[in-house]
Amino acid sequence: MTAEATPATGPAMSYVYAVSRAEAPLEAALTGRPGLEGAPLRTVRAGDLVALVSSVPSASYGTEGVKAQMEDLDRLEVLARTHHSVVEAAYEHATVLPMRLVTVYLDDGRVRDMLGAREPEFSALLARLEGHVEIGVKIYADPREAVTVSAPATDTAAGPGRAYLQRRRSQQQNHRETYRAAGSVAAEVPVRVAGTARAHVTHRPQQGDLAQAAGENIVNDAYLVQDAQAEAFRAALAGLADGVPGVRVEITGPWAPYSFATPPAADGDGPR
Repeated sequence: MTAEATPATGPAMSYVYAVSRAEAPLEAALTGRPGLEGAPLRTVRAGDLVALVSSVPSASYGTEGVKAQMEDLDRLEVLARTHHSVVEAAYEHATVLPMRLVTVYLDDGRVRDMLGAREPEFSALLARLEGHVEIGVKIYADPREAVTVSAPATDTAAGPGRAYLQRRRSQQQNHRETYRAAGSVAAEVPVRVAGTARAHVTHRPQQGDLAQAAGENIVNDAYLVQDAQAEAFRAALAGLADGVPGVRVEITGPWAPYSFATPPAADGDGPR
């Protein structure tokens, strides 16, 4: 999440959610949907491109304001949910390039300058993503679940010390076997989806507050798939972890292709 540095002065700045082609019906499609801080959405056009934006207060979205929001998990969650809901709504009507969370410019004029400067890059990305969606594949390893499925017997005749050592060895062996099995399942994913995936991105496994599911997230990947092939992609992974204790595969989406659409930061990003 990269915030572009902006002065924390002035009444409002322009927050950019996504970029699309100028002919895309974004403004009409999103009429009535509020953006951040409840502000109305609007479009800013430059040449063949259009940006989906809303006004945000500089006190909250300038440099210091953004820093405070990033450090407040509740505020950050609201910001992220609103940003993503706007992008997803726009993607229902047109191919869009989701911008990084907290991409803010001083005003609409600076947004037009950005669109003009990056038109070749954005146009190429839009052409590549036309008719595609993103599907997520997450793999979890949970040795505790594996124990409940196939817990080894303990020698009840052994003394307390020996019984403890047996349990410890059993736990360590179960842990190794579960993660080894999860690795084998993970290696099978790209093989199965080779005929439907157009591109693949490996993300850092989710941890801490981001890891809501049971077990440890060991794979957090995203695949670019033609919209018409989304069901075939899911079908290719059906039953992948069946019969593998402690290993679970989660498929998410389809989503707007965040992992393949978000443009890299422009050189020399700074005050806009």
